[in-house]
Amino acid sequence: MNSNLAHSLSFDGIAETKIDEVPVKWCSVSLSEIIAAGKRIDATTFDMELKHAKSVLEKLDVKCIPVSGENGLCNAYRPGICKRIFVEKSDDSIEMLTPSQITDLYPKAEKFLSTNMADDIANWFVKKGEILLTCSGTIGNLSYVSKTLSGKCVSQNLIRLVPKDNTISGYIYTFLKSKFGQLFLTRNNYGAVIQHIDPEHLEQILIPDANKETKEKIHNLIMKSFELRDESNTLIDEATCLLVEELKLPAIDEFEQNNIKNKANINAFNVKLSDMVGRADASYHLPIVDSIVEHLKKHSAEVITVGDKRISKSVILPGRFKRIYVDEGYGRIFIGGKQLGELDPSNKKYLSLVHHGARITQQLELHENMTLITCSGTIGKVAMVGKQWENWTANQHIIRIVPANDDIAGYINVFLSSEYGYQLINRFTYGSVVDEIDDKHVSQIHIPLLKNQSVQTKINSLALEANEKRYEAYLLEQEALKIMDDEVIFAK
Repeated sequence: MNSNLAHSLSFDGIAETKIDEVPVKWCSVSLSEIIAAGKRIDATTFDMELKHAKSVLEKLDVKCIPVSGENGLCNAYRPGICKRIFVEKSDDSIEMLTPSQITDLYPKAEKFLSTNMADDIANWFVKKGEILLTCSGTIGNLSYVSKTLSGKCVSQNLIRLVPKDNTISGYIYTFLKSKFGQLFLTRNNYGAVIQHIDPEHLEQILIPDANKETKEKIHNLIMKSFELRDESNTLIDEATCLLVEELKLPAIDEFEQNNIKNKANINAFNVKLSDMVGRADASYHLPIVDSIVEHLKKHSAEVITVGDKRISKSVILPGRFKRIYVDEGYGRIFIGGKQLGELDPSNKKYLSLVHHGARITQQLELHENMTLITCSGTIGKVAMVGKQWENWTANQHIIRIVPANDDIAGYINVFLSSEYGYQLINRFTYGSVVDEIDDKHVSQIHIPLLKNQSVQTKINSLALEANEKRYEAYLLEQEALKIMDDEVIFAK
C-alpha cells in the first residue's frame, strides 16, 4: 500500500474506505537497557512514552531544573505520620481533608480529628502558594493552595511543594499536570505504574527552564484560574446563605427528633403504619428527615418533588452495560462519581462511539446545567454540569436531573447540595452491601419553592454565575497547558 486507502468489499463491487491514521508509538532502547531488563526485547517491557518524553526534554535548547532539592525549584516535604484520633463532627473537632478531595473545586471535610492531636499535626495545615501532590495509591493528582484550601488541615499522605520563587508556582503546577509531567511522576523506566513516591523522588524530575516571559504568562493564567474557582465558591456560599435565611433553617443538628426513645443506649422511634409507604428500613423513616420536610412546608410557598415538571424535564438513570474503551481522541470522555467534584477530572477514560453511540446519545451524555447525583456506593454527592463537560459522558452510577429550564437549574443544585438536601436524598438509600438509590427515588425528593420569588431567582443566578466562572477557570488552565506544550516542551 502506498497510501492510507484500503479496499473493502461491498455488494456493488469494490469500494475504497478511508482509514483513520493512529499515531505510531516508538522509542529507541540501548543495549545496556535491554540487558538490564533481562535481555527482553518486547516493547511492553519498556515504557515507550516515558522514554520518548525524556528524549524530547534532552533535545530542548533550554536547560532543565529539578523539581526539588538543593538546586531545585521547590522545597518538598511530607508531614510526619502519627496515630489519628477520629471523632464526630463538633465545634471543637478539626476538619481533615483527604488526598482524594484536594482536586475538588470545593472540598468539604468528611473526617474529623480530636483537638488532642493539635500539637502533633501542626504541619498538616497547608499554606497559600503551596502545591499539593498525591504520593500514595493514586499518584500525581495536583492542586494549588489558593483561598479555598489555605489554612485547611490536609492528610499527611500528600507531598507539599513550596516554590522558592512564588512568581513561577503556576508554571511548576502546569508542567507537573501536563502529560509529560504526569509520565515522570507516575511511571518508572520499565513501564510499571508507581504506587508510592517520596519527596526525594522529585529531585530526579526535571522541568524545562523556559524564558521569563513564558513562565510569567503560564503562572498568571493558573493564578487567575484558581482565583475564579475561589470566587465561584464564594458565590455558592452566598446562594446557600440566602436559601437558609429565606427558609429560616436552623443548623442541621438542631432539628428536633421528637420520637427518639433512648433505652439501653439504643435509638428508637415510632412510625405509623400509614406512613410506612412500603419501606420497613429505619433509615427511610429517620425523624430528622420528617422534621426537615415539616419545616420546609411551614416556611416555603410550596414543597414539591424533583420529578415535578416545574423542576425537571426528566430524571435519567442509565442502564448497566459492558464498556469498551478507546484511546484519547477516538471516543467520548467518560467519568465516574469520584470525579464529580473536579474541574478537569483526572484519570479520564474514553468511551467507544462505534459501540456505544446510541446509548451515549440517549442516556450517557452530559449537558450544561444538569444536576448530577451519585446513586451507588457513595450516595448524594451532587454536582452541576459546567460548559466544559458538554457532551462528555458519565457512568451508570450517576443520576442526571435535566432541569425544566435555566430559571430553576441553579436553584435545584444549591438546595440538593446543601446539608438539608443531603438528608432528603439519603433517606431513600437501600442495599445490604452496596448502597443504592434510583431515578424513581430521586424524583420523589422534596424540594421547596420559596415565598419570595426574587430570592429564589437570586439564588439561581448566583449558582449559574458560579458555574460560568468555573468554565472560565477551566479555559485558563487549558490555555496554560497548551502554552506549556507549544512554547516550552515542543517549541520549534
